[in-house]
Amino acid sequence: MSRVANNPVVLPSGVEVKLNGQEISVKGSKGALQITIHQAVEVKQEENVLRFAARDGATKSRALAGTTRALVNNMVTGVSEGFQINLEIAGVGYRAAAQGNDLVLQLGFSHEVRYPVPEGIKIQTPQPTRIEIT
Repeated sequence: MSRVANNPVVLPSGVEVKLNGQEISVKGSKGALQITIHQAVEVKQEENVLRFAARDGATKSRALAGTTRALVNNMVTGVSEGFQINLEIAGVGYRAAAQGNDLVLQLGFSHEVRYPVPEGIKIQTPQPTRIEIT
């Protein structure tokens, strides 16, 4: 049995959380996010800590409380620090290049593959075989 919901979510400085019934809004330096949580989950805010609990002892309610806690924790991380992933392309002749709002990949096809980068995502290619997504 998971005990994810028992861990509180600590709010770093600069992150503001508003609870309005079952709506949670998180605002930070990198943006703002909001989520509507299930009725079976109860959220309590104590200064800079959020605690999640199931309203009843049902297995589904406990699972929803853990999932909600994980989602809100990711929201807090996203609006305060952001996320970054580094990808490495392995293969002879495989290359990547960021050109404007497109990621251009050469992956062994007779043509290059152009991937339009969605708004709010930043892609850099410091080396032809490395892609940094922020």
